[in-house]
Amino acid sequence: MDQQKHHMTQRYDPDQLLASLIGRLNLKNDAALSRALEVSPPVISKIRHRRLPVTASLLIRMHEVSTLSIAELRELMGDRRGKFRISDKHFKPKS
Repeated sequence: MDQQKHHMTQRYDPDQLLASLIGRLNLKNDAALSRALEVSPPVISKIRHRRLPVTASLLIRMHEVSTLSIAELRELMGDRRGKFRISDKHFKPKS
């Protein structure tokens, strides 16, 4: 079982994260998840279709509503990095 769980979370997969949250919170669909996370439904859709990353603020909100740790949430989406690094691009002024 542990090997299967490890294999499922081996690569980045936001669907796994979203499905786990829907199940844990006893929700019916992505629209209900968007309401629980207080984001618009297109945000969930874009994450599911990998057009938008799971942001740090959204990860924190997921933690608040699910009581899963940030590490557990990152594992569910397949993020196995030891540290989360913010790129320099986030701190550079737009030209």
